[in-house]
Amino acid sequence: MRRIATIALLLPILVACQNGAASAGKYSTGGDPTDDPCARVVSAIGYVGLMLKPKGQENTQNFEDALLGRLAEVRGITLQFGPRLPESLGTAVRTVESTTAGLSRADVPRERQVALLTRYRIAADEIVAGCGQ
Repeated sequence: MRRIATIALLLPILVACQNGAASAGKYSTGGDPTDDPCARVVSAIGYVGLMLKPKGQENTQNFEDALLGRLAEVRGITLQFGPRLPESLGTAVRTVESTTAGLSRADVPRERQVALLTRYRIAADEIVAGCGQ
């Protein structure tokens, strides 16, 4: 009975904490909101790139859980820092946000994953180039 009472008391606090982070635009862990947005987004893109097959081999990519997790992190970092990237990269930022929304889920059909990955790479490369990295 004590456990139920404790959970009932803590649940509203936990929910409020989670809502506060999302409403504050904090979608990723670590780092500082004042970090250079190009450095953060380009770093996340590079981290995912370590697990990706070479360009043109998207249809042989293994969409394992570790890769999905890294893509989810790119999504969070892009949601948090993307609005502060140069305005000229707005379309690429939106593309990375939309493609990683699907790529970070395990229930997306393989054909769709391959198509999303192809679109993601084009936009990610554009961000890296636009940030001068």
